[in-house]
Amino acid sequence: MAFNAEPDYRHGSAPRTAVLLCNLGTPDAPTASATRRYLAEFLADPRVVEIPRLVWLLILHGIILRVRPAKSAAKYQSIWTQEGSPLQVWTGRQAKYLQGMLGERGHKLLVKHAMRYGQPAIAAQLDELKREGATRILVLPAYPQYSGATTASVIDAVSLWALKTRNVPELRFINRYHDDPLYIAALVDSVRSHWQREGRGDMLVMSFHGMPARTLALGDPYHCECLKTGRLLAEALGLAPDHYRVTFQSRFGKAKWLQPFTEPTLIELAGKGLKSVDLICPGFSADCLETLEEIDQEARAAFLAAGGQAFAYIPCLNDSPAGMRALTALAEKHLQGWPTTSSAEPDLQQRERALAAGAESRP
Repeated sequence: MAFNAEPDYRHGSAPRTAVLLCNLGTPDAPTASATRRYLAEFLADPRVVEIPRLVWLLILHGIILRVRPAKSAAKYQSIWTQEGSPLQVWTGRQAKYLQGMLGERGHKLLVKHAMRYGQPAIAAQLDELKREGATRILVLPAYPQYSGATTASVIDAVSLWALKTRNVPELRFINRYHDDPLYIAALVDSVRSHWQREGRGDMLVMSFHGMPARTLALGDPYHCECLKTGRLLAEALGLAPDHYRVTFQSRFGKAKWLQPFTEPTLIELAGKGLKSVDLICPGFSADCLETLEEIDQEARAAFLAAGGQAFAYIPCLNDSPAGMRALTALAEKHLQGWPTTSSAEPDLQQRERALAAGAESRP
């Protein structure tokens, strides 16, 4: 087996602790060619599409990658900013704020962000952390609710890197934070702040990314964790059951997916006379194509076309103060027991110095 190139090893180097914040990914540019590269990597992951491998690869390369990239690129063009992809921008900012806020709490850590698909790649960022001296790495997938298609896929990528690495750092993974009190409090703060600024709609819809229904039967906890997040948020906001809905978006293919679906639910509500709706996406840590285009453009248009009068999209937590406090506390909790100051010396080196000092003091 070929191992990754290792940085020069220096005996006595102080260990450093790092955090790697991992999100899903994005094309490098809103073009058909860049989107094709991104989709080829994303949709080839067996965690994402769980059908017989050979059959799926024939469909992917024979049909989907010939048709879908141009359509997806047009969607990305509608949300692209001068700084680049919104997901890339927000995740990068989150990593910087996370390092700063942990630093304010006395933790001198290396913090980087990575994308499961696209750039910066997880393996490349892990290599860079090792070059900077990281011997302990906390991997923080930016997915509040655990799913095999998201969280486990990040673990796969880290494990594949470790398989090819000779001197593997200590690794920890945060699998979920769907019911973390500070995460729920951040969502509550986001909704209430929106209501104070813009007024309150007749219904709060909480839209989560969809998954094939069979994943629930196979033991994936994602559906249950989404429902729990929705329930905890509704309870904290004091909402009665008839004043909120939990829905699922982003269907793909003809298989049965988790229901109820977001856009049909919005159309149904408008058809029943609901005039205004607020919509939040608690399963996304940062705004991206699925929130800015699918929800704030397509879902908005569907609701208004069906008779609704006002549609308000409540942005993701992004780099909001409450959201970053939640992320910082989450990382700090999972870092317990690890040295988190860059000046910390290995215990062995400290003992060697103490022994040497004792030997020099003896006659």
